Amino acid sequence: MEGWIEQPKTKLPEKAKMAWRISNIISNIIIFAILLTLYFVAEHFNWWHWLQWLLLILVIIEIIYALWDVTLSPYLTQKYWRYDIDEEFIKIKNGKLFKVNELIPMTKVQSVLLEQGPILRRFGLYNIEVHTMGSMHEIPGIPEDLAYILRDQIAIFAKIKEVSE
Repeated sequence: MEGWIEQPKTKLPEKAKMAWRISNIISNIIIFAILLTLYFVAEHFNWWHWLQWLLLILVIIEIIYALWDVTLSPYLTQKYWRYDIDEEFIKIKNGKLFKVNELIPMTKVQSVLLEQGPILRRFGLYNIEVHTMGSMHEIPGIPEDLAYILRDQIAIFAKIKEVSE
């Protein structure tokens, strides 16, 4: 039985998948390079034999994880992530295997932050971070024009005053 509060229905945009893929490729290349460097240093300096095997196993695990992280993870994130914002709550729902349903009361919201790195900028996307007293919640991959509208809407609903320096 569903609760009285309607489930979120707004999906993330398709172009967010490519931004996540590029970001995941970069981070996996860095991890892979570090592991391979450690393996070859261990080989060159004749470190303990078990350490070389451990590093080799970690490289294999990283390859498997990278395949997941670059191919399926962005697809599943975009497919199962939902959000909605109304006057009372920010509703976030994600996950297929491990489902997460977040309901953030507007009365608990303290600040709203738009975040955009170089990869997100290339695709015209922002991440919206909603901060409460004890936690931070993120809505990833929102198009630029909609991100500003949602930020202002959350600020108005939560009665957040802009502080000028």
